[in-house]
Amino acid sequence: MRKHMNETLQVLKKRRSCRSFKPDMVPQKLLEAIIEAGTYAPTGMGKQSPIIIAVTNKELRDKLAEENRKIGGWQEGFDPFYGAPVIFIVLANKEIGTYQYDGSLVMGNLLNAAESLGVAGIWIHRAKEEFASDFGRELLKQLGITGDYEGIGHCALGYAAEPAKEPAQRKKDYVYYLV
Repeated sequence: MRKHMNETLQVLKKRRSCRSFKPDMVPQKLLEAIIEAGTYAPTGMGKQSPIIIAVTNKELRDKLAEENRKIGGWQEGFDPFYGAPVIFIVLANKEIGTYQYDGSLVMGNLLNAAESLGVAGIWIHRAKEEFASDFGRELLKQLGITGDYEGIGHCALGYAAEPAKEPAQRKKDYVYYLV
């Protein structure tokens, strides 16, 4: 097996969702590399239905967290992004039949690329509800984004405040072979 393939597999095996982030900002150069990896995710017929909104502004990040908290029904003061200083929001164009799958693959690429660069991450849901609301529609309007986009997920990124947990044992009936 080629060496770089082995490194890729190791990253895939060790990535875990982080639920406690340090406040330290991730350098722009690393964020750009992670975003680039997201843009290379496979998409149905190569139509590239997703978009990524990169949020590093603390004030906007906190507004997103508050909207997400309200949608999730948590008590005031809870941070559904676990203190992550960076939020990449993935949305996808609903006019393309594979948009949900395309957006999910972008999320996977973002999370795995982050792990490969020593940046922790977690997929946070409720982007669909956020961007169906007045809050989300206004944000898209401010960015000049037009079209029928649905929120797929938030990729919350930063440096882990504690070591990642060991992976759960893989279930025995994960794979079935037809030979």
